[in-house]
Amino acid sequence: MNLKVKGICFRYGSREVLRDVELEARSGEILAIIGPNGAGKSTLLRCINRILKPYPGSVFLDGKELFRLKAQERAQMMGYVPQASGEVFPCTVFETVLMGRKPHLSWGVGKGDLEVVGAVLQRMGLVGFAERYLNELSGGEKQKVLLARALAQEPDVLLLDEPTSNLDVKHQLEVLELVRNVAQQQGKCILMVMHDLNLAARFSDQLLMLKDGLVFAAGNPQAVLTPENIKAVYEVEAIIVPTSLGPYVITTKASDSLVNSGDKHQQVAVAAAAGSR
Repeated sequence: MNLKVKGICFRYGSREVLRDVELEARSGEILAIIGPNGAGKSTLLRCINRILKPYPGSVFLDGKELFRLKAQERAQMMGYVPQASGEVFPCTVFETVLMGRKPHLSWGVGKGDLEVVGAVLQRMGLVGFAERYLNELSGGEKQKVLLARALAQEPDVLLLDEPTSNLDVKHQLEVLELVRNVAQQQGKCILMVMHDLNLAARFSDQLLMLKDGLVFAAGNPQAVLTPENIKAVYEVEAIIVPTSLGPYVITTKASDSLVNSGDKHQQVAVAAAAGSR
């Protein structure tokens, strides 16, 4: 399944947030949306998912225009994980993941639905958490549950809004490894909003860089994460260290000290550290 976004525009009142945004994402790959605060990243995801209504703009999945489908049909094809859970009432992990089956339910939960949820819990390493309540979990555990709920929808496309926000380094890597496995092993098309440029470079196949609601650059991490692009979009100086895991960005004072000191050993140490991430 290939996702194509054409001409997405959106306004909050008189303030233009997105202007003529276009992108293409393929199944089995991760496209990370990056850019400074206020660039329109989360708004773009909500427009793609029809939480917000763009005007104009269209979203196509293998040539089928999603905005012409009913909400339930869209939910069967597209899963969304927001920045934070909106859970108010206490639910167990099992109940939370089972909610992902809602777009497929007619008269009630069937054997097939329970099998899907069981398989997702197994795949995500959550079987031991099934009877625990969501509000008893750590941030990383809760994020895995929300991702599992989206997977239980069995969508072709996953939209993830800052999936590593408020997580420590260990859980950031764990969640992103899971996301990459989902893309590669299950052939999902994944779009995720990211703030950390180095994590985006490491775990994404393609990047879409936004500035003031416009697409500033798009392509693979090596093409997008250049000193010139970073300075123009983020207004900071940067150097790029090539590593086996992708480009590693060092900004502002860190880059100045490396460039000005001329300390080759220090530069090699930074590159080695970046490669071990």
